[in-house]
Amino acid sequence: MRVQQTPTSRRRATALLAAGSVLGGSAVIGLIPGFAGASSHREAPLILNDPLVDNTDVYAFSSPENPHNVTFIANWIPFEEPNGGPNFYPWADDAEYLINIDNDGDAVADYIYRWQFTTEDLRGQETFLFNNGPVTSLDDENLLFRQSFTLDVSTDGGATFGEPVAQGPVAPSYVGPASMGSAQDYVENLRNPAITDVGGGGRTLTTQTEDPFFLDLRVFDLLYGGDLSERGNDTLAGYNVNSIVLEVPKSEVAIHNDAQANPVIGVWSTTTRPTLRNASGTAAAGSEGFTQVSRLGQPLVNEVVVPAGLKDAFNSIPPAADAEAAGGAVVARVLEPEVPRLIEAIYGIPAPPTPRFDLFEVFLTGIVSSDVVDVDGDPATPNPIDVDLNSQALNAGAAMFQPSEMLRLNMSITRPTGLDMQPLEAASRLGVIGGDIQGFPNGRRLADDVVDIELLALEGIYDVSNVPADRQAAFEALKEGDQVPHNDAEFSSTFPYIAAPHTDSVNQVNGSGDGAAVAPGTGGPAGGFDGTLIPAVTGSAALLLLAAGSASLLRGRVPVRGSLPARA
Repeated sequence: MRVQQTPTSRRRATALLAAGSVLGGSAVIGLIPGFAGASSHREAPLILNDPLVDNTDVYAFSSPENPHNVTFIANWIPFEEPNGGPNFYPWADDAEYLINIDNDGDAVADYIYRWQFTTEDLRGQETFLFNNGPVTSLDDENLLFRQSFTLDVSTDGGATFGEPVAQGPVAPSYVGPASMGSAQDYVENLRNPAITDVGGGGRTLTTQTEDPFFLDLRVFDLLYGGDLSERGNDTLAGYNVNSIVLEVPKSEVAIHNDAQANPVIGVWSTTTRPTLRNASGTAAAGSEGFTQVSRLGQPLVNEVVVPAGLKDAFNSIPPAADAEAAGGAVVARVLEPEVPRLIEAIYGIPAPPTPRFDLFEVFLTGIVSSDVVDVDGDPATPNPIDVDLNSQALNAGAAMFQPSEMLRLNMSITRPTGLDMQPLEAASRLGVIGGDIQGFPNGRRLADDVVDIELLALEGIYDVSNVPADRQAAFEALKEGDQVPHNDAEFSSTFPYIAAPHTDSVNQVNGSGDGAAVAPGTGGPAGGFDGTLIPAVTGSAALLLLAAGSASLLRGRVPVRGSLPARA
């Protein structure tokens, strides 16, 4: 199942994209014997045994500080309770933590950024303490557990890696105010000094942070209690995660280093372990190479969409293996998603008609107009997202396109932008569905409310200002989503954009447990958010193709090969 793009079939597009759709389908995955994996907040069975390599979320957005830079954030180790001593939350020093970028659409990583960690544990048999006194710097003698990282890059799909482009200290886990001062002290004394320059331009940081994902996970209790009564509690409030932040020039990751002609990239994170490991978890003698044990692109794909029997397998394969695996078992999940059927069964709201080619497009090809992507060579037919936005097939240098699951970002959209391509005063938490084409699913900003966006898209609602008559009942029932519209800590408009770690215990007698996370730096959250609930942008339909003229993109009619149900 491939998308062919040839020079003779391409045509020049002078429009710079707009429009809408979001999550609701899934990747196509395979069952590969001998491989194991898990990612995204404990959602796959095997990850329960190895939380240090559990991917939780991936973000990709244009830097709010420098429009020529792109920022990637990948998080690991879910549900870090701030009081989790004495070992707290180190990075695994026998694993590889990877951010992968496909810029030409063939589902193979053109750039792989790899972080590896080294541990210096000075505690020995003398003490159980992480630190034996107040810690005010990264080299403070009272800090008894320290880690450092090495960052290198592969440009051949991971076969080889070059010389390190960055080496530096890891900001340690936040122990508490007696050990490391306030959250702001932690930022100034331990986190900011760990920011390290990257060769060729850019910077990186490895640190603990409060978990920036916000949602009510009671969606698993038969979709919020069967009567929408179980909503409004941020399940992740007060918890921390480990985070890798990378910011590089857009030209570094674009085809031919030309981010204007080739602005669309695909992003996903992975974690690998030694192929053979001892019972203690260390690499065994004779172990050769590494095995992928975690993968994450779009949010909540493996957690909510992929059926339980395929979750571990999803994490074991690269995107290039998506389209041919498992006999199309999960392609069927894209075209026939489960959640709308559950909503119909529980709330009586009819599910949108299937097959859902709109969701196939969002997840496996990127959002691209129907005259660019055809299924099985059939004539292009209109669909709810008949626009160009974030498929690598739009790049001038696109290769043989391979449908695959990943987070796709059009880097040419550098600020919150409305349907008329004019700057917005504030971003919409609903991203493209709210009229803001800088937001999810065009990449993912920290404050994008992906759960609410996904629920609306699953119900076939792509424009909150113009809901189709047959979707009004669904919209009225779900328009407040999970009633968690923003994060429990503010984000920053300056690098690294994430908030400081929470300091208070999640489990408190008075039930507050909201921590003391702060937003270092000035301004509001990344992407223009001001830390408050921002209403969706209203106006004309979010599915109109808008002229921009700031980039010239090559695209053409590209049939998708494979056995998919024909469009009506």
